Amino acid sequence: MIAVNGVRDENLPPPPSGPAPRAVDGKPDLSGVWLSGNYSFANMGGALPLQPWAQKIMEQRQATQSRDDPEAKCLPAGVPRITPYPFKIVQTPKLLVMLFEGNVHSFRQFFLDRGHDKDLDPSWMGDSIAAWQGDTLVVDTVNFNDKTWLNGRGAPHTEKLHVIERYSRPDLGHLEAEITMEDSGAFTKPHTFKRSHVLSATWEIHEYVCNEFNVDVDRLVGK
Repeated sequence: MIAVNGVRDENLPPPPSGPAPRAVDGKPDLSGVWLSGNYSFANMGGALPLQPWAQKIMEQRQATQSRDDPEAKCLPAGVPRITPYPFKIVQTPKLLVMLFEGNVHSFRQFFLDRGHDKDLDPSWMGDSIAAWQGDTLVVDTVNFNDKTWLNGRGAPHTEKLHVIERYSRPDLGHLEAEITMEDSGAFTKPHTFKRSHVLSATWEIHEYVCNEFNVDVDRLVGK
C-alpha cells in the first residue's frame, strides 16, 4: 500500500523511483500508463458549491440510487469525472492524447498549437487546448454538453462548465493534477481539488467494451 494525497490506497502498486523524464523539446514527459486508485478517482475535494437547483437534482439522483447515471449506460464519463481503470498519455510537441481503458474507450485531445475551436457543437469531453507554464501543463476545456455527471453522486453541470487542469510530474512515478471547475449556471463559486496518479511500469491499457456485457443496466430500477 502507498499513500495518495495522504490516504493509503491498497489498489496501487509501489511507483517506480527516479527523476521525471524529459521530452525531446525539453518539456516534462507526461507519457505513460497511469493508475488512479479508489481514493484518487473518487476524490473531488469535498462538497461541491452547487446552486440550490443543482443540489436538488443531485439529491434526487441519489434518492433513485443513480438509476440514470450515464456512465452506467456506457456513455462517456465526461470531465473531470474519471473511472478507476488505467489511462494512457501519449505526448507530442503539439498534441497530447489521453486514452481511457474504461467506459467506452473514451479519449481526450489537448491541442498546444491553437485556440478553442468556435465552430464545434457541445460535446461529452469538451474542447481542450493546452500550454506549458514552466514544468506544468495547463489544460483549458470548454464547450461541454450538459449530459454528464460530475461525480458518481449525480452532481450536474450546465454547458457553461469550464475546467482548468494543471498537470505536473514531480518524479518518475507520479502525475499530479490540480483541477478547477467553474460553472456560473450550476455553481456558486469555482471549486478546486487535486488528484495524484501512479505510473505503471508493467501495465498496458487493454480492450474493454462496456456495451458488450452491460447486463446490469436493465436492473438499475432505483426507487
